[in-house]
Amino acid sequence: MGKINVGRLILGGIVAGIVGDILDFPVDGVWLAKRWADGMSALGHPALGTNQIIWFNLLGIVIGLVAIWIYAGIRPRFGPGVKTAVYAGIATWILGFLVPNVAFMWVQGLFSADLTLYTTAGAFVECVVGTIAGAALYKEG
Repeated sequence: MGKINVGRLILGGIVAGIVGDILDFPVDGVWLAKRWADGMSALGHPALGTNQIIWFNLLGIVIGLVAIWIYAGIRPRFGPGVKTAVYAGIATWILGFLVPNVAFMWVQGLFSADLTLYTTAGAFVECVVGTIAGAALYKEG
């Protein structure tokens, strides 16, 4: 088992995060924008502004870094490639989106069940596709 190639991890993680952020825009920024605005209004908050969107995009980069870190960690056991990237993307999605969204959006009743479902499903695609893109750049040593 070799050491993780940190440079490639960072490169792949940034790419994974950017791809996820790009895929997130049509889902949360367009398709679900009205639902998000309604949900925020119901909580007594304004719709998301530029600062929040920037923070979400930066967090997307962090998620990408975590996804590629997981990919690099499981790659020796599962082998390099798309299948392993999908596994890493699913693991990242479960920990970074499924559990938090269900816990904070739905269980707490902060947002509607349909918004929780749609944004979490969208995040699945964003996370898996982003991880595949970032993993394509990751190489050992």
